[in-house]
Amino acid sequence: MISKLPRSGQLLLVMMLVLVLAGCGAKSSENIVEGKVNVVTTFYPIYEFAQEIGGEDVNIINLLPVGVEPHDWTPRSQDIVNTSKAQLFLYNGAGLEGWVPNFLKGLDSGSKVQAVEVSTGIDYIMTDEEHEHDHGGNEEGHADEHAEEHGEEHTDEHAGEHADEHADEHSDSLHTDPHTWVSPKSALIMAENIKNSLQTADPAHKEGYEERYAKLAERLQTLDNKFRDELAKVPNKEIVVSHQAFSYMARDYGLTQHAIMGLSPDSEPRGQDLVELANTVKTEGIKYIFFEELVSDKLAKTLANEAGVETMVLNPVEGLTEEQAKNGENYFTLMEKNLQNLILALQ
Repeated sequence: MISKLPRSGQLLLVMMLVLVLAGCGAKSSENIVEGKVNVVTTFYPIYEFAQEIGGEDVNIINLLPVGVEPHDWTPRSQDIVNTSKAQLFLYNGAGLEGWVPNFLKGLDSGSKVQAVEVSTGIDYIMTDEEHEHDHGGNEEGHADEHAEEHGEEHTDEHAGEHADEHADEHSDSLHTDPHTWVSPKSALIMAENIKNSLQTADPAHKEGYEERYAKLAERLQTLDNKFRDELAKVPNKEIVVSHQAFSYMARDYGLTQHAIMGLSPDSEPRGQDLVELANTVKTEGIKYIFFEELVSDKLAKTLANEAGVETMVLNPVEGLTEEQAKNGENYFTLMEKNLQNLILALQ
């Protein structure tokens, strides 16, 4: 079909196809853009909030690909290159991104990027459940590889330029619950931190950041109020979830969370734990076991079958699936669905 077109028509059609295919990808940029504030974010919620507040004044590169769960991911060498050229590097902190300290050490010696932990100021929830995703060794390899490519030597002085102020990356982070954004109340604090960091990096557009932040904060406050009001009405308060990602939501809206797995969805529960959970489900009259799309639902379904109940989605909004991205889902639509599922499950 294409071969029957004139050569100019063939070239035009190919160019159109390239543009269409490019439009089907993730909204996040993959390259540094001159003339804009370049912001690198580590995973979806931070990307969305930064995009809402930054608007047209920023170019955002989100490191985590669509459909990938952040607990299992480590950055690539290209991510180090882009971050070295950016003005801002926004990460959650609280132990979520265990690779960050070594990542910062691997940045170019001349980089002026400001690293900002956007969960600062949130009242962290501490737990004796370890958060098992220390990818430091893997990322150190990426950093060393990058340094060799650029003829750089990793000295203590070089590392200090980027990581000294972050060296306290929560020495107790293995016992800090990092899932702050799952509560709209905590998300409000994160959004304000993102706004402040953008204003510091780009004071020329301070008013625009303030205006767009105010709109985002209003939406988050409305969502917070809705969670508070609606969950106050439900007769039951016990939820069973696939992994321990909903502590901030539970604390802020009066729920009690029972988790099959720990802070990391990779942690395997003991058989005894599953038996105890099944007994809790029966004793408390729990009707649903919640699972999430980006990790296996096998254990949730096993527990549901054992307890004779059904399963339902409760999304920790750690990232979007390919289908969610295609359908234009976002933090707010997913959190609204979470609220509706909670209301249904807790009747």
